[in-house]
Amino acid sequence: MLVWSKPWRLAAWALTVPLFLVVYGLPVGVIVLAGFSGQWNDILPSNMTLVHYSRAFHTDSYDALKASLLTGVLASAAALLCGTWAALALRGMRGPSKRVLDLLFFIPSAVPSVSVGLALLVAFSKPPFLLNGTTWIVLIAHFILISAFTYGNVTAGLARIPADCEQVAESLGARPFYRLRRVTLPLLLPYLVGAFSLSFALSMGELGATVMVYPPGWVTLPVKIFALSDRGAIFDAATLATILGVATMVVLLGLSRLSTKAMVR
Repeated sequence: MLVWSKPWRLAAWALTVPLFLVVYGLPVGVIVLAGFSGQWNDILPSNMTLVHYSRAFHTDSYDALKASLLTGVLASAAALLCGTWAALALRGMRGPSKRVLDLLFFIPSAVPSVSVGLALLVAFSKPPFLLNGTTWIVLIAHFILISAFTYGNVTAGLARIPADCEQVAESLGARPFYRLRRVTLPLLLPYLVGAFSLSFALSMGELGATVMVYPPGWVTLPVKIFALSDRGAIFDAATLATILGVATMVVLLGLSRLSTKAMVR
């Protein structure tokens, strides 16, 4: 086979590494460098400085980071709870009804986020559901956009759980709630962590719906980055983009370790 021979492996690496560096590494490297730049008039920046980072942690940008983290955690937790409940409820269903319900759960992932934001503005701008201008409408927007991915991950995890484990527990007299708590959910834990991780990453980078519904006191980091770049403050925007990426990666690495421990157990 081509991929197992040494010359073709070397050729694959020789093609993949430069492509990865150009497509992914170069843009990320430029953003990181821009965060430390005082001036950029040549191929490389000059007047390297930490003033952009100092400003980021002593202005409203820090509040935007906290808003993004809190929004990501709350929306992801709500999506995980509802997605897990829905996946468990529909697990035993068969036929057209299950396919229709599956389609309904996945519709938000197929709708542009801007359309979701507009729909929320129309739906919650008048009594009795007046949420426009509140933090709740941002959380609802993120929940809608990430819930489909959570439901899909948990459903895939349930399909991989051996049915024998639950059947043995049932044969030993375990009640449904006990089986769920001591058998199903522990086996499902790696998939739950994976679903939460994906939801959190998507929420941290969400812009389209958020920029349409956010209130003045709850500006997330992507909205702040967009506003800075729109005003021409590219170095400050690059700094916040780097902080956003690092914060997201730190949380995801912690969740990855938790998922690894869960799989070992």
